[in-house]
Amino acid sequence: MRSVLLCLVLVSGFFGAGTAWGQKELHVAAAADLQPVMPVLAAAYEHATGIKLIVSYGSSATLTTQILNGAPMDLFLAADFVFPEKVVAAGLSDMKEPTAYAKGTLVLWARKDSPLQPLSMEKLTDPRVTRIAIANAEHAPYGRAAVAALHKLNLYDKVSPHLVVAENIAQTAQFVESGNAQLGLISLTTADTAHFKEIGTYVLVPTVYPELRQCAVVIAKSKHRADAHAFLDWLLTPTVQTNLSKLGLAAVR
Repeated sequence: MRSVLLCLVLVSGFFGAGTAWGQKELHVAAAADLQPVMPVLAAAYEHATGIKLIVSYGSSATLTTQILNGAPMDLFLAADFVFPEKVVAAGLSDMKEPTAYAKGTLVLWARKDSPLQPLSMEKLTDPRVTRIAIANAEHAPYGRAAVAALHKLNLYDKVSPHLVVAENIAQTAQFVESGNAQLGLISLTTADTAHFKEIGTYVLVPTVYPELRQCAVVIAKSKHRADAHAFLDWLLTPTVQTNLSKLGLAAVR
């Protein structure tokens, strides 16, 4: 329901009525934390412009490798600055530097039927905990943020024997949702969805980790660069930025 309402807000608040329809498509490589977010944004954008977003999800590292190897993408929405900067450095973007479009938040999540409820950060060192899901710090910015937070909180040495490493943040959430892990350090974009709030609870991880400043680049070889820039400009409009909090992200402007 919140997705439908937000879609209507974004369409009516930014585009209004009478926008011309077209048949164009944009191929977007999107970080895994955006998996619950992009369907809402894509539906709003397509409804207003007729431009359909074809979205491929993965860890920021995996998507970067694909783009460096020539994957036919128009736009790359990463979970940090570092990976899209690699695309810029390789001369594969028409931008001088990545553009920030949102900020991410890391949370600790557990199922409601877990004996570790009520949930708190202290439960990470509970003797009953044997499996903690975390994204691969080399591939996923949220995994890197989780490792940094655990170190800053002087918890890493205590919990490292129990870490279960997933390829990306979406898979991390799947591990803990399925019960293959008792706790998970996941994105707020996932934890704040209706499904995950129905079956679990979360607490915010103290913001001792480097800022998850999510950035984007337009791919230089794209045949739809103007449309890709237009979508990125739309993401940065006040209407969209104001509503990002409803999707588990924070505004950058």
